[in-house]
Amino acid sequence: MKLKRLNNKEKWYVYYIIFLFMIELMNKLFIFLELKSMPFLYPVYIAGEFFILTSLYAKKLGLTQYGFIPLSAVAGIFLISAPSLGFTIDNDYAKVISNIIIVCLSGYALVQEIKGSEAANRFLLVDACIFFYYSVSVFTFIVQHQLAALSQQNASLIWGINNLLSSVVYGALIYKFLRLKK
Repeated sequence: MKLKRLNNKEKWYVYYIIFLFMIELMNKLFIFLELKSMPFLYPVYIAGEFFILTSLYAKKLGLTQYGFIPLSAVAGIFLISAPSLGFTIDNDYAKVISNIIIVCLSGYALVQEIKGSEAANRFLLVDACIFFYYSVSVFTFIVQHQLAALSQQNASLIWGINNLLSSVVYGALIYKFLRLKK
């Protein structure tokens, strides 16, 4: 696919899918190599995902370049302070805060796009999927401590729904890229 056909805002979707692919690849590689401890990967995932998606929506909403300074600072806080402050997979405040900010930005961008932008938005479906996935993800990460009290089947169902929705986001992105390639 030629990136020249994508405008400056749309290139952030490519960065997002490449980032997710690299994180998944590293995760599978660590599992294959039987490395059980990879706590450094999770803060990188949270910070990178946050920075890429908030940058995408900041561009879509027309924020100035100075708007990227606080986004970069928050992403840096997620990356650097998460391990030192004890944010772990069990106590995941950084992920919830990150997802809430992403939901707010993506929701506002969706409202602006639906409200009547003159330019056709080719990634409206992807934006809707991102909004829906991150909204449900906030709920999932808020209740994850209660999942231990649920039966294995019910907890697996909740995480399965989260994984299904992330697959829908990946699928929508891949579908859109394949449609643009034609």
